[in-house]
Amino acid sequence: MANKSLFSTALSRFLPRTDTVNEAGGAAYAYGAEAKLAQLAATGTLSDGFYSGADAQLADVLSAAQAVSPGFVAKAAIYARQSGAMKDMPALLAAYLTVADPDLAVPVFGRVIDNGRMLRNFVQIMRSGQIGRRSLGSRPKRLVRQWLETASMRQLMTAATGNDPSLADIVRMVHPAPASAERRAFYGWLIGKPYEVAALPAEIAAFEAWKRDPSGPLPPVPFEWLTAFPLSAEQWGDLAVRMGWQALRMNLNTLARNGAFDVAGVTEAVAARLADAEAIAKIKPAPYHLMIALDQVGDAVPLAVQASLEKALELSLATVPVLAGNIIVCPDVSGSMGSAATGHRKGATSKVRCIDIAALVAAAMLRTNRSARVMPFEVDVVDMALDPKARLAVNAARLAAIGGGGTNVSAPLARLNAERAKVDTVVIVSDNESWVDPTRRGATATMNEWTKLKVRNPGAKLICIDIQPYGTTQARDRKDIMNVGGFTDAVFGAMARFAAGETRDWVQIVNEVEV
Repeated sequence: MANKSLFSTALSRFLPRTDTVNEAGGAAYAYGAEAKLAQLAATGTLSDGFYSGADAQLADVLSAAQAVSPGFVAKAAIYARQSGAMKDMPALLAAYLTVADPDLAVPVFGRVIDNGRMLRNFVQIMRSGQIGRRSLGSRPKRLVRQWLETASMRQLMTAATGNDPSLADIVRMVHPAPASAERRAFYGWLIGKPYEVAALPAEIAAFEAWKRDPSGPLPPVPFEWLTAFPLSAEQWGDLAVRMGWQALRMNLNTLARNGAFDVAGVTEAVAARLADAEAIAKIKPAPYHLMIALDQVGDAVPLAVQASLEKALELSLATVPVLAGNIIVCPDVSGSMGSAATGHRKGATSKVRCIDIAALVAAAMLRTNRSARVMPFEVDVVDMALDPKARLAVNAARLAAIGGGGTNVSAPLARLNAERAKVDTVVIVSDNESWVDPTRRGATATMNEWTKLKVRNPGAKLICIDIQPYGTTQARDRKDIMNVGGFTDAVFGAMARFAAGETRDWVQIVNEVEV
């Protein structure tokens, strides 16, 4: 009799054959063109990753964009910026559309280029030659000019912080038409041309006066303009209550080093700002950035401020869904997950690792789903008991401290099958570079194990959160399987809807974006 495990009609009917190998050499499924672009847009940072370089990632993005309609490129760009909080990828796709569909590029530019940093990213990409041109061109130049002409003075001052290109470079390129004497004086001051001193914006005039006499009150300009000058502890304390929320989160050690917390009232003011629920809901800080900030905060930062930072982390995860039934969360803790989550780039490599994100997702899910089971894995499942009542940061740190070993995405599913466990939803958080799995003909080991699990749990759902832009998966999308990329509110929302019975895949979610 023929080998039943090789020629089972059930397996032949339900399990698709693998069609590619992943970056680690393991059998995998390639994303379709639209899913690949969506995944790259939501997770790609155009930096060197564990398995591939920035050049390869750029080539993948442009190839995926060319394989889909300009309309889908537009939706992916908007999704990546507004739902995924990405920076480089939305700017790249907006720049690509200036060549692929100039008319469509206009509304996308308006939705994606929403601050000065994004404007500088767009101009840099346009001039790089990577999308087929080395100059802005008439329509993109007009879009940039309109952005400058309609921006508020506060937006322009914020945009003037940063280089390569600087805002002054951009102004020289596009020659915006100043609508007032104040705007004309600002442009002259910015690019080093003669200007009417009396017409300077009040903020810039105050900055120039302060530079002549730094003992006076700090002018209302971006804090980065001021920190290049010697400041007293009182002035640092003033900055602590004036700088933006994200800047405050990132500069706690700097403030402590410069004596800001020794100034009466500063500690209380900073603690209150960091734990402000309304501000956190509006800003939507990345939870893993807050976890890393907690890990890196120095002993000189007051305990009250550290406690508020931890409260901010908890508040940032308010959208983590409560799922019904038996929940299994499987963070990948293998060796490749120790790489920087946003890739390696000289002078700009993030300290956030992929394993930090996976650990935080697992700890957050346990926080809102107290009966959930957490099964970290590498070559095999790593047995670890976590306290669902423990602080989120504590459980995340315990998981992130495991690290090492090969990647076997099917391991937790195999363990669940061996236990004949009852399951409603399984959430796997991984870079999807599985290669240790048992080799079988046809499907991946993950699909084989999931099919076995479904025999006992016919209503079970599998959610695969992919946090790296490698373009392959271990489980192909279908009604009970969803692949989704990134780690934002959008991912948690998609997860909750899918677990509740909606069958939309990630491509459908992106396609719902209005251009």
